[in-house]
Amino acid sequence: MRGKGAVGAVCLACLLPAALLTGCRGPAGAPVGDARPTPATTGGYGAEFLAVGECSSFGTTSFTEVPCTSERAAARVVARYDGAATDGPLCPATTDFVLHISAQTAISPGYACMRNLEPPHPGDPGGGGGPRTIPGDCVYTSGEGQVRETPCDGSGTHRPQYRITKAAPTRDDCPASTTLYVQLGGSDPVGCASRV
Repeated sequence: MRGKGAVGAVCLACLLPAALLTGCRGPAGAPVGDARPTPATTGGYGAEFLAVGECSSFGTTSFTEVPCTSERAAARVVARYDGAATDGPLCPATTDFVLHISAQTAISPGYACMRNLEPPHPGDPGGGGGPRTIPGDCVYTSGEGQVRETPCDGSGTHRPQYRITKAAPTRDDCPASTTLYVQLGGSDPVGCASRV
């Protein structure tokens, strides 16, 4: 931590595994770990259920695989992994939400990293959501040692307080202007954030 005025380290990595198992389509600023798993149901479209490049519809209680040319298509699979998200690779940085895929006949359990076919893209830097916090995102303090994402343009229910300017391997690699450290995970697990 730098200086007496620095805010304590924040542990988003503790919340990210829970977010990776959920649909993450809640409102901007919603707690990362509060979303419920969103089941994906088979739609009978592709040879492999929700393979990379395939699309899903949005439903009120589940998602269905549909052709990407369908008027019901809403999001495309950008990465697909077998097993639990807590044990597998992170989704690409600009993933909008993650679908948890339950074990079913001829379908192995896993998770699909999804990107909306049309805006909004909450996974984009500054978008205020998505399963990962990345450079360019804004956060606000939500309790002792906790932050949550919010849109950088101020359109969310909470105003942004900090912007993550860089992902770094260690705190020592952050710029001197850093006032908050956010745990990101991945190869550069420290988010260097400054007040906005």
